Amino acid sequence: MTSDKTIAGLDDLETRTLGEIAVALPGATALFRVAKLDYCCGGDMRLNEAAAAHALDLDRLVADLRGLRAENVASPADLDSKTLIETIVTRYHRVHSREIPELITLAERVEAVHRNHADVPAGLAALLKHMLGELTMHMQKEEIVLFPQMIQGATMPLEHPIATMMEEHREHGAELEEVLRLTNDLRVPDDGCATWRALYSGIQKFADDLMEHIHTENNILFPRFLPEQVGQTA
Repeated sequence: MTSDKTIAGLDDLETRTLGEIAVALPGATALFRVAKLDYCCGGDMRLNEAAAAHALDLDRLVADLRGLRAENVASPADLDSKTLIETIVTRYHRVHSREIPELITLAERVEAVHRNHADVPAGLAALLKHMLGELTMHMQKEEIVLFPQMIQGATMPLEHPIATMMEEHREHGAELEEVLRLTNDLRVPDDGCATWRALYSGIQKFADDLMEHIHTENNILFPRFLPEQVGQTA
């Protein structure tokens, strides 16, 4: 885990990784999303490196992070592993399963009605269908195999199944990038209809949820079950 006194005191933020900061300062995730910084799959990048790569003002980023009142923000890192897993399933797995099919329906409608529009997100419905299939299989593997092992106190090493889940997370992140490319970063054209706007609004929520979902697993839950952490935080 990464909630040491240095992080808690907000020192040396410039050289801390995005993942470390996101865990220690939950409010940082919203700030990172606005800045388009990948704190889940790209959480190993240090803040100063990420700022340079995206031409962002590092001093402003640090000031904004230090302005967060972390002590008043509830953190998933404070939950025991069983409660955290139950929260992940309820807050993310069930929500993805409920909301993505509706996004597919909206995408099909927009692509059909506006097929001759220059900005139509052609292929979006098919991509969302693919993502739903991949995410469904991924979440089932977690709920049927990995999560029960974690809750029951697995006697076998979990680094290999965890590595597999993290690799699939990277694939989900790449697919999300393709969604954003197809939708021109979710910019609705001026003459876009209400359905088009509802679609992109829904995708924005899904994107935010997916990033928080991956972050919670990669940076908070999974490290508890890697060899160097077992017995300390589970």
